[in-house]
Amino acid sequence: MTLCGLWTSSVAGLVALLLCYSWDTESMALSPNSGPLRQETEAAGGAQRRLKRSWVWNQFFVLEEYTGNDPLYVGKVHSDVDQGDGNVKYVLSGESASSIFIIDETTGDIHATKRLDREEQAYYTLRAQALDRETNRPVEPESEFVVKVQDINDNEPKFLDGPYTASVPEMSPLGTSVVQVVATDADDPTYGNSARVVYSILQGQPYFSVEPKTGVIRTALPNMDRETRDKYILVIQAKDMVGQMGGLSGTTLVTVTLTDVNDNPPRFPRKSYQHTVPESLVVESVVAKIKAVDADLGPNAEMDFRIVDGDGQGTFRISTDQGTQEGVITLEKPLNFEERSSYSLRIEATNRNIDPQFLTLGPFSDTTTVKVAVEDVDEPPVFALPLTEMAVSEAAAVGTVIGIVSARDPDAARSAIRYSIDRNTDLERYFNIDAVSGAVSTAKLLDREVNSIHNITIFAMESQDPSQVGRGAAMVTVTDVNDNAPVFAIDYETFLCENALPGQVIQTISAVDKDEPPSGHRFSFHLAAKAVDNLNFTLRDNRDNTASILTKRGGFRRRELSLYRLPIVIVDSGSPSLSSSNTLSIRVCRCDRDGAARICGAEAYALPAGLSTGALVAILACVLTLLVLVLLIVTMQRRRKEPLILDEDRDVQENIVCYDDEGGGEEDTEAFDMVALRNLNIVQDSKARRDVTPELPALFTSRLMYKTLPDNVIFQEFIWERLKEAEVDPSAPPYDSLQTYAFEGSGSLAESLSSLDSLSMDSDQNYDYLSDWGPQFRKLADLYGSSESRNLFS
Repeated sequence: MTLCGLWTSSVAGLVALLLCYSWDTESMALSPNSGPLRQETEAAGGAQRRLKRSWVWNQFFVLEEYTGNDPLYVGKVHSDVDQGDGNVKYVLSGESASSIFIIDETTGDIHATKRLDREEQAYYTLRAQALDRETNRPVEPESEFVVKVQDINDNEPKFLDGPYTASVPEMSPLGTSVVQVVATDADDPTYGNSARVVYSILQGQPYFSVEPKTGVIRTALPNMDRETRDKYILVIQAKDMVGQMGGLSGTTLVTVTLTDVNDNPPRFPRKSYQHTVPESLVVESVVAKIKAVDADLGPNAEMDFRIVDGDGQGTFRISTDQGTQEGVITLEKPLNFEERSSYSLRIEATNRNIDPQFLTLGPFSDTTTVKVAVEDVDEPPVFALPLTEMAVSEAAAVGTVIGIVSARDPDAARSAIRYSIDRNTDLERYFNIDAVSGAVSTAKLLDREVNSIHNITIFAMESQDPSQVGRGAAMVTVTDVNDNAPVFAIDYETFLCENALPGQVIQTISAVDKDEPPSGHRFSFHLAAKAVDNLNFTLRDNRDNTASILTKRGGFRRRELSLYRLPIVIVDSGSPSLSSSNTLSIRVCRCDRDGAARICGAEAYALPAGLSTGALVAILACVLTLLVLVLLIVTMQRRRKEPLILDEDRDVQENIVCYDDEGGGEEDTEAFDMVALRNLNIVQDSKARRDVTPELPALFTSRLMYKTLPDNVIFQEFIWERLKEAEVDPSAPPYDSLQTYAFEGSGSLAESLSSLDSLSMDSDQNYDYLSDWGPQFRKLADLYGSSESRNLFS
């Protein structure tokens, strides 16, 4: 079978003619009936030989974009078995068979029923077969062939990335590359010139050009100026068929922007400026703003201003406003019309970022003149000194002149001045001022120890215009005179042990003086004349502003005399010197082995009439600790779920409810009178107890003043008395209410003073408080550090 294609052109006809013949591999010649060789084996002699096949295999070509009304003839298939009698039927299958390609089953002619587009599909693969029409059996094996769509120039070039934007610096040299444009053509690049594109510029001359083959756009003029024109619109064309007639073309737009370079210097619009300011203008105020024009943009237009000449240097300064690029002139010093009424400034503006390649264009700076005129204003009086310092003795008499202030009218009128004192700064009216002369004098007696420095404000007012008021300050220092006698530095509390030895130092004293002599204090101490011959004590001046009190003898007895009063004279070194007599109280005490006072005064077991600050603090801390414990216990008891019990059980339970409570509880208010603890000098009466609190007998029947008694002694005596009460009271059950008298505090070294651990379980009650509580109170005594105090509980 042969495959033949029919072509309309001369070249196509030659190809179709060749397709109707096959190459004979044996004779090396074309034969109308030749085709691909087929091997067959013949039985005679078993020899093999190559036989010719009946199929002709090759490509079919068909032009794209056929526009005729009839189906387009593609080619013809024919089998050499076909004798033309209609017994062979041709069948076409494969890609787009029947939908695009059809075959005449009798003649084998193939036609295309639709217009083909190579850009959509370049070739089609089909299969052809010859069948016996009666049996429908193949008379030839099936074979594939290709129908290739022949390209025509039916697609114009397209700029897929357009339109383009590009930039190039102004003043660029000729031929500077700007941007490259690229056009693509959908036609077959391997066949003909349909896809061969050349570029040309349709709009944009004479400023730019484009390379025909590469599409690179370049500058066509040198030194293009952005300030003249900063944007160009180019039209670039791409044409296929190598630009020949009949070729298709496409265009794109290219927007080229010239970027700025610093090729322009700043320029002042005017060569001189005039500004007027009042002389009252405050320092740092803006006097004027000037602007230089620069045709460049951004950093290329940034500039710096400076004063290069003129008589205003030092009085004015100029800086650059970074936002507006203006030169801001500000005042550096106060103006005075009477001294100078005008100034002249020569100001220069210079580009900050200068490109060296453009220096040939000229200097990148410009200058201008700024004249500043000063206007006269009515100013308030001005003091010669902003602060006038004066000094006066505290012994100065009323009316003493201590200094003079001076002010003047700075205006040309030179108005007369009147002075006054701002009484808001001299509320006590210690000073007066002469309204005309400005002389300041005392109006009251001064006391350096009350106020050593007076700061007053003085007004200066123009006589012709009272609204013009100036303000000045005066500082008056009050100098010291020796008008205060020295006294004890503190209120001394001196304790003397009964077992003190002769010559023992029992107190070191010092003095203070409200005066402040220039060379410092120097005090001397001695006994008053009436105490010089006493047989008990003597005084030794240590000559370092202190003195020591020593015993002359031993064997003091507090029961014989518990309090000695020693008069001491203190003399200062002032001129004239002053002295004072001070009394030192010396209390005789029974001391422990370490020399610490335990019991002072005539009565050993009487409580003092008052407590010192340390004792009160300790007692208050104890009370606060007890309150916290009571609140915690009550809170815990309320959280417990109370069991349901009968009344009989409740009665029994009431008898033992207190034994699991370390304290008296919230309702145990009679066990200890808090007022008695705060006021230990009151007489405590016997009170009927409620609930389970024991009765307390009245123990205190006298009052003694122990203001100077040590805190540890006060507390030990108080605890000891409460122990004795409990010991002698047979009706008191062993409740732990006595723990309220123990000062445990936070982190107490004495630990708990509860007697629960010491209760005897062999009997119903245990009245031996001293034996049970002794160890705990000895811990409390150890806390106070007194070995003799511990003997109280031994």
